Amino acid sequence: MPAPTLEVVRHPLIEHKLSHLRDRRTGSRRFRVLVEEVTLLMTFRATRHLEGEAVTVETPLETARYRRVREDRLVVVPVLRAGLGMVEGVLRLVPGARVGHLGFYRDEETLRPVRYYGKLPPDPGRRSFLLVDPMLGTGGTATAAASELKERGARDIRFMCLVAAPEGAARMAEFHPDVPVYAAALDRRLNDAGYIVPGLGDAGDRLFGT
Repeated sequence: MPAPTLEVVRHPLIEHKLSHLRDRRTGSRRFRVLVEEVTLLMTFRATRHLEGEAVTVETPLETARYRRVREDRLVVVPVLRAGLGMVEGVLRLVPGARVGHLGFYRDEETLRPVRYYGKLPPDPGRRSFLLVDPMLGTGGTATAAASELKERGARDIRFMCLVAAPEGAARMAEFHPDVPVYAAALDRRLNDAGYIVPGLGDAGDRLFGT
């Protein structure tokens, strides 16, 4: 049964591009472009909660009332390093968004994520945060990143990934039931090595050619 906070964003173009992302023959250059494109398509859905402010616009024919989003109220936060590949996709749709960064490494003894870097814009309580990481595997880093944002004062948080495992989605729902999770695909499971299957491999290595 899917986690209650998870929404799989379905669209023919997302599925099409995801099939190329999964293909082991896709090189780093093409992989980066595809990650950006899928992120852009998903951002349309993940930002539907943003509220606009009423403005008056002079068209060539008359005045009209519309609502404009305060783009600087949105903060996209990549989880380093693979999350960096998703940032530009968000910024292409919301160019005025701020960008924060969170970095984690895994402690070899406890296997728990440990934050080694964190930088966010001021006044987090007044902003909407979009955490991005291509993979939601065990959910350890994602839950730690969401907790870090909350500790710094963030109240409006969403998490967006390309591929999720049921284990990671369930863990996010357990620890952060107030954080919606958007994924391009919900895969079958984690294997014994902790990789999502069928998955798309190590997103960071494929993005950066390492």
